[in-house]
Amino acid sequence: MKTSPKLVFSPARLAARIAAVGREITRDYAGRTVDLVAIMDNSFVFTADLVRHIKCPTVCHFVRAEVRDVNVSGYARKEIFFSPEPVLRDRDVLLVDAVLHSGVTLDFWAKRLMDSRPRSLRTAVLIDKPQERKVDFQPDYFCFQTASNYLVGYGLPERRGLYRNLPYVGALDGAGRRRKKSSRKKRSVR
Repeated sequence: MKTSPKLVFSPARLAARIAAVGREITRDYAGRTVDLVAIMDNSFVFTADLVRHIKCPTVCHFVRAEVRDVNVSGYARKEIFFSPEPVLRDRDVLLVDAVLHSGVTLDFWAKRLMDSRPRSLRTAVLIDKPQERKVDFQPDYFCFQTASNYLVGYGLPERRGLYRNLPYVGALDGAGRRRKKSSRKKRSVR
């Protein structure tokens, strides 16, 4: 029998914090048009709620990351591809994702988007997990900072894709512990 995720951020708390971040973004981009670039799939619920609280003109772009194993000159490596690539030259860009873990993916996205020469580029995330950071990357806007729990709901899935439809963010009992134990074993082997 499946257990329900333990409540971490209630619908009311999510709504209040996202509204506050939306007001902050509106203030910072006053008099300008925001080109919001949402990284799919995990950010779709957060993006939908956030964009409704941004009161300046907003153009939405939706991109998807795909990690592929590639062979380059006989060496296997992983590469991140995204599509479609929006045209953002001289635009004010807000890059949006649900969770900032290691920072590797958002750092990649930010650098890739900077190649199109936007006027400005900022980032917004629902959840920031600074303890998991592997690169020096900080979001410009975040709703919550939290420890390294395995969070689900509000667009965030568990490994099989379940729980995205929950109206709150919750933690799964045991899932985070299994994840941490397996990562400790990997570190001790190296």
